Amino acid sequence: MSPFLVVVRSRRVVAATLVSVIAAVPDVLLAQVASAPASAVAVPSAAAAMPPRAIRRDVPITNSIRRAYAAGTRDSTGRPGRHYWQLRTDYAIDVSLDPATSRLTGTARITLHNSSPDPLRELGLRLDPNHFLGNAPHAAPWVPAEVTDGMVISRMSIDGKPVNLASNAAPAGDGGSGARAIVAAQQSAANAATGEAVLRNGRSTSASVRLGTPIAAGAKAVLEIAWSHKLPGGPGTGHRMVQRWADTLYQPTQWFPRVAVYDDLRGWDNELYVGPSEFYNNFGTFDVNIDVPAGWIVSGTGVLKNPEQVLTAAARERLAKVTQSDAVTMIVGPDEIGPGQATAVGNANGRLVWRFHADTVNDFAWATAKKYVWNATRATIPGRGAIPVHMLFLPGRANLFAKAGEISRHALEFYSKLWFPYQFPQLTLQDGPSSGMEYPMVINSNAGAADHETGHQWWPMVVSNNETWYGWMDEGFNQYMNILSDADADSKAPVFDGLGQNYGRTSGAEAEPPMMWNANYAGPGFYGFTTYQKTPLMLSALGGIVGDSAVQRAHREWAQAWMFKHPSPWDYMFFMNKALGRDLSWFWNSWLFTTESVDGRLVSVKTQGIRTTVTVAQDGNMPAPIVLEVKFAGSGPAIRPMKNAVMTDSLTALVTWPVDVWFGGRRSIAADLVFGGRKIERITLDPARRFPDRTPADNQWPASAPTAAPPAR
Repeated sequence: MSPFLVVVRSRRVVAATLVSVIAAVPDVLLAQVASAPASAVAVPSAAAAMPPRAIRRDVPITNSIRRAYAAGTRDSTGRPGRHYWQLRTDYAIDVSLDPATSRLTGTARITLHNSSPDPLRELGLRLDPNHFLGNAPHAAPWVPAEVTDGMVISRMSIDGKPVNLASNAAPAGDGGSGARAIVAAQQSAANAATGEAVLRNGRSTSASVRLGTPIAAGAKAVLEIAWSHKLPGGPGTGHRMVQRWADTLYQPTQWFPRVAVYDDLRGWDNELYVGPSEFYNNFGTFDVNIDVPAGWIVSGTGVLKNPEQVLTAAARERLAKVTQSDAVTMIVGPDEIGPGQATAVGNANGRLVWRFHADTVNDFAWATAKKYVWNATRATIPGRGAIPVHMLFLPGRANLFAKAGEISRHALEFYSKLWFPYQFPQLTLQDGPSSGMEYPMVINSNAGAADHETGHQWWPMVVSNNETWYGWMDEGFNQYMNILSDADADSKAPVFDGLGQNYGRTSGAEAEPPMMWNANYAGPGFYGFTTYQKTPLMLSALGGIVGDSAVQRAHREWAQAWMFKHPSPWDYMFFMNKALGRDLSWFWNSWLFTTESVDGRLVSVKTQGIRTTVTVAQDGNMPAPIVLEVKFAGSGPAIRPMKNAVMTDSLTALVTWPVDVWFGGRRSIAADLVFGGRKIERITLDPARRFPDRTPADNQWPASAPTAAPPAR
């Protein structure tokens, strides 16, 4: 999802506008920060009257991750443990769309494979269409398009045995009487015979089935559900709040009953769907049959298995040529409308069934319209070859998709080289009311967010984290890599300078939650910042310590280790520590578990003979290495080398001291510069602007002259 991407460029929407940037310092110079000798000592100052700065140098360990380590499901190296497991859910779905009522009616046969060591005494269910009930909780500013009757379940069984559905029944009255009816139904379900399977919270987005017979460890069970719900029309506010345009275009999302994730950290994921926060799903196989009126084109996750039954001969012939070149091929044109032209003729009822199959995916999305234009091009995936990239859009919106194929192709090919090859057989861009949302092999996007949404095919579609709890591992990582992709598309070097420093402008706000806060409760003011924008700032700072290329190399290794699995933040932190060859726990603690900043400043600069002593203070509670850029006069005695300095040009040195110099609790450090007798003309603290700072103006010596006040009038 991309509601917080704020700048539209001709090629894509990117995150690179978080702050202004300056010329990059080479990675090799930034990497010196962590390894330079600490020729700096504490000095008395005004800050000396304050208590020592308490610096936590380990990562907080919660009960859930502690249990996972003890069970061996996860490893303190950040890799999956020797006993790692995850559930698998395979779906066979038949669904029919009735445009006259905008209603989906479907049946699902879900085979759950209990790979856990636990007998499952209940099943968690995600019934997201209940978000559109009038009494469902919503996170501001998300506003559903319309109130519906939610997900109406007419039949449910477990291994052929019926499930008590009393809690899904619509209440007899409105307001207080309706609420009391729901409570009564819940109590009735709770008091049902213990041998009976019972649906609980059936009118919630997070429901469960109390099982009459537990599903044994290593066993499987078949859940069958018949349901229906109305697809909400507009207007609404927020992604997924509108799922159709009138009765001629439908973009179903979170449209079928899903089995929730049961994992080694918390058991069943029972978080409510309240709007902004996204999803946490099991991997499995999907076989989905979609019944729509003939003439309507359908796109979706997976591969179309019956093109000869639903497409015209002309469309099939055009599709066969898509992967032969980068040219855009028109599969169904704007003048090809209706049965026999846009699609095959249809059956006796004037309808067609489109059959899709997808292996090892964690969701399924689709779209259909009465007058879609269908274009296609290709992307060439390293090591895998050419795959089709489909674009389906309304004829009057063709301009929004003119560059969409080019942008998506670049994203697929670039991210395949950056992290690992794209894992799926195709990608589809779907036009509709949601213009920035992602699913396996599907992005609901035009050219504007095509790069960002394509990036989601890596996370969470392959590296599948819990987005509801830790959205920064999904949206934030994506924002970071969008900067890389945008620069590559423009044949420029990516610039991360300035991003880390920019966090100082936000740090300290009482309403800001830490990144490790459950994203469902981040609040309307900071959800976008914490989930999307802060991660590039954090990884900018990390690049300032170890180098940007090292960050990307370690991140690549982590991603490959967790393909088609569910990593936690601790897996990421500890994997990165090991891959980068240093204990960065102090860094992760500050950035992920707090809202602190560095607030560095130059206190004083004093020269005596060939020695210049620079007093550096850090007024915040986040520690950072000391990086000084020293500019010399154009003439004078030869510039002598320093062990912890690198000359970036003939008159400029970059001098570093590692973060360790602060671990004793000091708030200021006297850093000695001994370069010989050459005059120093300027010193800048954190010249690449990688570390959070509220007042960067005090990072330079001599201090910049204050701006003159305007004359009084």
